[in-house]
Amino acid sequence: MSLSIPDGLQLDERGLVPVVVQDRASGDVLMVAWANAEALNLTAATGQAHFWSRRRAALWRKGETSGHELHVRELRRDCDGDTLLMVVDAHGPACHTGSRTCFGEGSPTAAGVIEELARTIAARARTRPEGSYTARLMEKGLDHTLKKVGEEATEVVLAAKGESEERLAEECADLLYHLLVVLEQRAVRPSAVLDVLRGRRGGRR
Repeated sequence: MSLSIPDGLQLDERGLVPVVVQDRASGDVLMVAWANAEALNLTAATGQAHFWSRRRAALWRKGETSGHELHVRELRRDCDGDTLLMVVDAHGPACHTGSRTCFGEGSPTAAGVIEELARTIAARARTRPEGSYTARLMEKGLDHTLKKVGEEATEVVLAAKGESEERLAEECADLLYHLLVVLEQRAVRPSAVLDVLRGRRGGRR
């Protein structure tokens, strides 16, 4: 993917600009850092997030010691041109404390709820804890989960035809959960689905 530094981005008197790092899949803010011209050029050239440490007065690449890299997908400036938004695919925790974000988990965005659920499903698939419904679905295989998707889709139709709004929301949540299990079984990330929807914006749908 080709990256370019946004036109009109302004560095301050120290030659720095604040960078807000946003997770592409969830929409969550992962961290805030600073960048100078060299860091920006390296980020654009390599697709890897580079920053400038004010404390150490040194250039650094996220993940160079931890392995928790930030793969940059987009660079956008704010309306005043004095702040940069860096949209990334995060590989591992973004915070030096080991947390996924530097701001705590808090209340995730709508997309973040889906990503959080997908991470939980992936963890259940790996560990197979006793008593876990997700683990049972994984053990029974894709065909069984696909059957459940069909059943849940029918429940959505029935709820939409004559049940309460609350019941419809519950049935849609059940369907979405089972679809996420199918994606995990097929090793497809939910972000791939969101990319398809993102690409369809402005179309005839």
